[in-house]
Amino acid sequence: MNGKRKPDKTEKVVRSSPSAKKNRHKKDVTDPNTPMARFLLLPSLVGVLVFYVVPSFIVAYYSIVDNPISKKFVGIENFKTLFSAWAFTQAAKNTLLLSFTAVPAAVILSLILANVLNSKIPGKSMFRTFFLSPMMVPVASVVLIWQVMFHHTGSVNALLTWFQGTHLVGFIDHVILSLGGTVNHTDWSAVDWLKSDKAMVVVVLLFQWKNMGYNMILFLAALNSIPKDLVEVAELEGASPMWRMIHIKFRYLSPTFLFVTIMSLINSFKLFREVYLLTGDYPHEKLYLLQHFMNNTFRTLDYQKLSSAAIVMAAFMVVIIGVLFTVESIFGKDVEE
Repeated sequence: MNGKRKPDKTEKVVRSSPSAKKNRHKKDVTDPNTPMARFLLLPSLVGVLVFYVVPSFIVAYYSIVDNPISKKFVGIENFKTLFSAWAFTQAAKNTLLLSFTAVPAAVILSLILANVLNSKIPGKSMFRTFFLSPMMVPVASVVLIWQVMFHHTGSVNALLTWFQGTHLVGFIDHVILSLGGTVNHTDWSAVDWLKSDKAMVVVVLLFQWKNMGYNMILFLAALNSIPKDLVEVAELEGASPMWRMIHIKFRYLSPTFLFVTIMSLINSFKLFREVYLLTGDYPHEKLYLLQHFMNNTFRTLDYQKLSSAAIVMAAFMVVIIGVLFTVESIFGKDVEE
């Protein structure tokens, strides 16, 4: 009469069967909208609020007051003081130089290595193990090795003295100049790399050595996921390896490029651990990074300057990552379509 059909006996049996109850129970457990799912999510939510959201608001608050005691609102005065401090400007310049030099080099070199290892060459597994081995070496051992290598009586200076006057030394001089150093030396045995304006070269090389293997493995996985028929057709049509790389492989590698670049950028900011063990609290001015500034400012309990620097660093990272996402969406659009 009212248009509703009563379920027959067969439907009642199906609904009340053990398999139907089991499926319904499984759906209740995996459904994110159930009370149980929200309850299980609660610890993670509390952890994010306590350790990330609340401290972020506290840092933002301290950046606009004069001190934690009087808590007088001063607006952007703390940021003006921060940018007028020589230590911050020098640390920011060195950190930007490190990031914009080491990160592109790490991405490009790891892609080249991945392409080489993706071809048919003997001993590929041995090379992969060799480039991944730095990830397994303890940090203390790494620092000790690099201190010995780049001491003024170390193996690097001995090697450069042997090749004095060759094209290799000329190339190294060019790299030192590009990283803000000077090449007014006459004797390599007198060069103390970690205590001179050539220290940035050591840090860039250390960054490449530590991160190139991980990036290479990511690019290898991405290269193996590219449709082989597209590459083979382009090869049969006479396309050069460079054309295939730019017009085919780069399109499919764009998500991996984004991930590798972001991870390398983050790792460039995390390199403070190795630099601190190499040089201590106050290294040469060419190697004084933002992490040194943050660490030393925290020791003096200057919360206003520390909070302002943290806000600036966070804003810089957000802008850079936003630009990377925008570029990736442009290059990867036709692949998704």
